Amino acid sequence: MTTKELINQISSKSGMTKVHTEELMNATVAILQKELLDGKSVQLPNFGTLEMKRKNAREIVHPTTKKRTLVPEKMQLTFKASPTIKEQLKNA
Repeated sequence: MTTKELINQISSKSGMTKVHTEELMNATVAILQKELLDGKSVQLPNFGTLEMKRKNAREIVHPTTKKRTLVPEKMQLTFKASPTIKEQLKNA
């Protein structure tokens, strides 16, 4: 699903104009980004939880050349599905 398709579906279900729906969506994404970058988790009812987790630095070995490479520490976005959506996906 593209952003445009999502905006169209939200607009038709909510009765809002597409312009207002797009503004709402952009504001929502901006707030989600700010919260996640501030180290907070975001819980979306009946959907799941988004949060940033630190992935430690590690060393990997190329299987052919046996050359060792250091992969630096990084932040990674994680998603944990709610029990409701897990059950829906299991029964799909």
